[in-house]
Amino acid sequence: MPQTAIDSRRLPNFPISFFAVVMGLSGLTIAWEKALHVFALELNGVGFDPTLRIGLWMASATATVFSLLLLFYLAKLVVYPKKVLEELRHPIKLNFFAAVSISLLLLSIAFLPFDESISRPLWMTGASLHLLFTLYVVSVWIHHEHFEVHHMNPAWFIPAVGNVLVPVAGVPLGFLDVSWFFFSIGMLFWGSLMTIIFYRLLFHAPIPERFMPTLFILIAPPAVGFIAYIRLVGELDPIAMVLYFSALFLTLLLFAQARYFARLKFFLSWWAYTFPLAAISIASMLMFEQGQSDVYRWIGAGLLSVLTLVVIFLLFRTLYAVIRHGICVPGH
Repeated sequence: MPQTAIDSRRLPNFPISFFAVVMGLSGLTIAWEKALHVFALELNGVGFDPTLRIGLWMASATATVFSLLLLFYLAKLVVYPKKVLEELRHPIKLNFFAAVSISLLLLSIAFLPFDESISRPLWMTGASLHLLFTLYVVSVWIHHEHFEVHHMNPAWFIPAVGNVLVPVAGVPLGFLDVSWFFFSIGMLFWGSLMTIIFYRLLFHAPIPERFMPTLFILIAPPAVGFIAYIRLVGELDPIAMVLYFSALFLTLLLFAQARYFARLKFFLSWWAYTFPLAAISIASMLMFEQGQSDVYRWIGAGLLSVLTLVVIFLLFRTLYAVIRHGICVPGH
């Protein structure tokens, strides 16, 4: 069968949720950068040279993946605009559009140690785009006509609570007030959405199997919030401690459900495991850097090991699914 025929059938089903892959790869990159710093690894026997770090290669590879996915999705927008509109109106898929802006913000963080001239435009574009997505999505939430409580899942955190990511690169780039603005938005929605999520989990039908991995997203707001807060205030205080230990508890809670996650059939939503694991790994190593016990460094290293294995597995599993037409088909 001609390749064009295959592409013409699969492009309209190219999901916006594919950008969760970039979030996972970016999180892995940033976590390894933090580990290289915390453990003071030497490269080529000449000492710790940030220009030679493995993070630069990983950041470049992640940027390449982002560019390819963006190219495919822009092609879908041009050729099948109605399909994009369907995703924009979908109560769950709608939230994954913010994964595009979050990917830009994460890439700005990943490139920050190497080249500020690359990091700055990525951050400015990502922050601006994320504000637009937040305003659009929250407006849709307010004026909706078809949302029901069973549509709610942790993916709803992505557009609103994702704002807490902005200060991580925003503060070192010199955008302090703007960083506080975005951080405040994220914290505002974290509390309200967390309440709704637990109400939905406790008193309504279970989350569908394909969306179960998104429960790991619950870890991200307090973990990233902790990292961003440390950037903003520059020290460990009681608020920072509450954020970190909230994230650590949620990590333990979800790890305790491992037997349930192990039974799940593979979906692209499995990438929801990755970025939250990266966030709590980085947060743990940052706890160590803030003068806390050496145990936090090893918690971070252990979580990074798990994250690395998960990402490697998901890369192979995703490629296999693409080859076997398990992704980019109707219903996915």
